[in-house]
Amino acid sequence: MIAINIDVKKIDKAALFIGKKGTYLNMTLMENREGVDQYGNEGFIIQDIGMARRQAGERGAILGNWKTVKPAQAQVPQAQVQVQAQADDDLDDIPF
Repeated sequence: MIAINIDVKKIDKAALFIGKKGTYLNMTLMENREGVDQYGNEGFIIQDIGMARRQAGERGAILGNWKTVKPAQAQVPQAQVQVQAQADDDLDDIPF
């Protein structure tokens, strides 16, 4: 299992696209060159911006990090779930 954390405020809305069932965002997982970092992250997530923009010299934003977790690590304690539910109520400041 791979756990991913991204900062949604860094998403370039111009690269979002409409599909048949919703609005989509393409991302790429890249491995860290030096291996696992001090937080256990194995790599980072880059927003794909499309070939035309890449050929023009642009780079996609780094949105966050990822790491492989064992199923036992993936289970979230109940107290953390409650905190997350409260945090979800504060999503009004997301820029899209």
